[in-house]
Amino acid sequence: MANQDKFWSPAIRDLTRYTPGEQPRLNDLIKLNTNENPYPPSPKVLETLRGEMGETLRLYPDPDADRLKEAIGRFYGVEKHQIFVGNGSDEVLAHAFQALLKHDLPILFPDITYSFYPVYCGLYGIEHTCIPLTERFDIRIDDYRRPNGGIIFPNPNAPTGCLLPLAHIKALLENNTESVVVIDEAYIDFGGESAVAAVERFPNLLVIQTLSKSRSLAGLRVGFAIGDAGLIEALERVKGSFNSYPLDRLAIAGAVAAFEDRDYFESTRLAIIRSRNQLVRELSGLGFEVLPSGANFVFARHPHRDAAELAALLRQRHIIVRHFRQPRIEQFLRITVGTDAQCRALAEALASILESPR
Repeated sequence: MANQDKFWSPAIRDLTRYTPGEQPRLNDLIKLNTNENPYPPSPKVLETLRGEMGETLRLYPDPDADRLKEAIGRFYGVEKHQIFVGNGSDEVLAHAFQALLKHDLPILFPDITYSFYPVYCGLYGIEHTCIPLTERFDIRIDDYRRPNGGIIFPNPNAPTGCLLPLAHIKALLENNTESVVVIDEAYIDFGGESAVAAVERFPNLLVIQTLSKSRSLAGLRVGFAIGDAGLIEALERVKGSFNSYPLDRLAIAGAVAAFEDRDYFESTRLAIIRSRNQLVRELSGLGFEVLPSGANFVFARHPHRDAAELAALLRQRHIIVRHFRQPRIEQFLRITVGTDAQCRALAEALASILESPR
């Protein structure tokens, strides 16, 4: 095995890959570390998937996933040619970095944000500049008014959960007309207003979403982008040069059913919002500082207890949360909003930890 890296492409040697949240195999686990939806997929999705399990799996899927694009278009009031689909929003983001964000000037994104962005920059050789969040961990759009090869950030931001109002995004777009602005809306359904409403007005706006979070389909891997037809064509060119069949038959069928079951989508996302608000109250009552969240997670720190220690003590109680060893946020825990019972168990565990002598 010695010297096997001699066969590697030179660009790969210095790559630092993205590290996803842990997927432990433990019994009786309360898993609050990867922002998965605590509720199952829509019953209509499960019924559709069972019906799709048949002889047609021997056939390739529709390479354009037209049924899914039509379902997305009906939901958001956009045309099929304004929609791109892929294997989860991470693949869609990867195509956007290749197709729209590789220019002479560096792209801009926050210093505390989705940690896949610098990985894509390293993979595709894209220069970037990190723009510091404010002391309150907000994105300040005036800081992005500088020459750039593109701008990208999540809204709500991750891992902070802080939400940027749509009016601020429109103001950014009005002052940044010469490069693409990508808004990564993985968590938008839990409290924000989607920038999809601004796509018709701004041809340089690309909005990316996923079915992993608010539609409970993290295991199915479906993401999509909405934007001007010119931006979508650039993404299609990359897809056609990389993988012409990105979504399989099950993914297409399940995703269509998820968009069609609006009642289930609304009921589960509102349940998570209610649980999040209650969790914030309970954490605040225990002395935690909790950042305002528009996502299905909260970002919290305790003024007198080390975050890494708290995460380790919770783990001993079979409760897993996410801790980032990163400057500025090393004392925060990112906690996924689970069911009410899971959130109560977390709060009770933290109360017990905080009451115990060190």
